[in-house]
Amino acid sequence: MAVEKITMPQLGESVTEGTISKWLVAVGDRVNKYDPLAEVMTDKVNAEIPSSFAGIIKELIAGEGDTLAVGEVICLIELEGTEGSAPAAAVEAETETKAEAAPVKSDVPKARYSPAVLKLAGEHNIDLNQVQGTGMNGRITRKDLLKVIETGNIPAPVAVAQPVAQAPVIEGTRTEQPKVAAPAVEAAKPVSVPTMPGDIEIPVSGVRKAIAANMLRSKHEAPHAWMMVEVDVTNLVTYRNSLKDEFKKREGFNLTFFAFFVKAVAQALKEYPQINSMWAGDKIIQKKDINLSIAVATETELFVPVIKQADEKSIKGIAREITELAHKVRTKTLKSEDMQGGTFTVNNTGSFGSVQSMGIINYPQAAILQIESIVKRPVIMEGGMFAARDMVNLCLSLDHRVLDGLICGKFLARVKEILENVSKENTSVY
Repeated sequence: MAVEKITMPQLGESVTEGTISKWLVAVGDRVNKYDPLAEVMTDKVNAEIPSSFAGIIKELIAGEGDTLAVGEVICLIELEGTEGSAPAAAVEAETETKAEAAPVKSDVPKARYSPAVLKLAGEHNIDLNQVQGTGMNGRITRKDLLKVIETGNIPAPVAVAQPVAQAPVIEGTRTEQPKVAAPAVEAAKPVSVPTMPGDIEIPVSGVRKAIAANMLRSKHEAPHAWMMVEVDVTNLVTYRNSLKDEFKKREGFNLTFFAFFVKAVAQALKEYPQINSMWAGDKIIQKKDINLSIAVATETELFVPVIKQADEKSIKGIAREITELAHKVRTKTLKSEDMQGGTFTVNNTGSFGSVQSMGIINYPQAAILQIESIVKRPVIMEGGMFAARDMVNLCLSLDHRVLDGLICGKFLARVKEILENVSKENTSVY
């Protein structure tokens, strides 16, 4: 029977890998097309991987807890109703190089690395022969390399010649012979923390691991810079408070302060489109659509759903989407498409009482804006008089590869201007 491969799908525009959290099938199980095979987690979404074929599960390539790059094989399915096809071993062999330079015999197995692992190793000059893998059959995963990078103990290449037959194989591609190689040594271990009586050990969930990996990548790759402005939102608070009760009765959902902030940010992004950009290695992509990611937290997890075309929506429309997306997160009905396409992130840290914070950029976006808590503060007004005003800090973290202080300062100044001019006379929520 023919054997087909199921690969890790791309579950979001900027998602490059996923973690198998739970297999829903076992070897020998018969599945239909579109039946769920496994639960997978990324830093943005939890989802099920459906089968692309009807058949029998031949082999589970990845184990639970393994992190694989998009496109890597996770399992093999033996199709029903076909004869004379290559066995599973032959299918697996297709991912290895078919051409060897010479019939050199060697007992050393060929190393197999995913494109994501090779890319990360090349960027940080890591000798993969000196890294101990934790994946299936000792395979080196991207998570292994991130641990090495985090410790700072990066093994440098050692110039030791090896036979041509020991060339590494890039899954799904052909590769050139390596110039250097060295015997594998044990990778750096995580910090050992002693457990004392009364301490509680909390296992790290797959979602938390995925979040940690993406945050580490963002901090490691993107040179973060930070700036803040304070905004007098006294008129905004007065206007919103005058509307909220009637609005809730009429529309059935809350008119939050956050909706006003999101609208102001969307308007300012339209005027300063450079902020609405992404780093793409050899180029910067300035996005046309203004799709705002908003952070929504549960007790144990953080999700970042997206308000699409936020600049085209009214304050009421934005308030409705915030309510609906938050409901999906808390009822676990959020879909992968709800998480895709974000171009800029707005984080409502003020809901926790925070007044000043530095957000980590939602990679590969170029910036994230933290909306802090609105607090009453004494402010010197014109004429030198003091007055109690409603003040809020807006804190922007930016990728200095993409953005500079000048354009970010203009952007924040524009957001400030929009918010300070909100009033009954010149602002409509509809």
